[in-house]
Amino acid sequence: MDNDKHVQLLQKVYASVLADAVLQFSKEGVLEEVARRKRQEQLETGPIKAAQFGISTPAEVFTTLSKIFHCANWKITVQETGFTAEATGCMLCALAKKMAASSPCHLYCLDPMEGMVKGLEPTAEFEVKETLWTEPQCTVEVNY
Repeated sequence: MDNDKHVQLLQKVYASVLADAVLQFSKEGVLEEVARRKRQEQLETGPIKAAQFGISTPAEVFTTLSKIFHCANWKITVQETGFTAEATGCMLCALAKKMAASSPCHLYCLDPMEGMVKGLEPTAEFEVKETLWTEPQCTVEVNY
């Protein structure tokens, strides 16, 4: 197996494991509590995680993670006061739906990204407008 196929396989396995975790948390009735605690953790560790990924600007949070995990196809549109990030496809969301799991969007994607964005720009406002869980695209507005 060549390296590209190997990486693609690992990306799919990773997304599948995350989707299954959401399914199991939901079945056990602990998803909301886990998500609440993990969100706080993500906000506290955002600067460290951004540095680990070599991310130096809020917009790079979306583009760099998209390149690494190849899960969501984030596109950035620069605005006067920040930017809008939009994705029309997400492997994790699609897998979770196939498994009949709950939404993984905040727990494994949006909350970690918010933590990194706010870790890089503490005054940033991070607003999730819609997610692929219920809409045809995921849209996040980040303003400074």
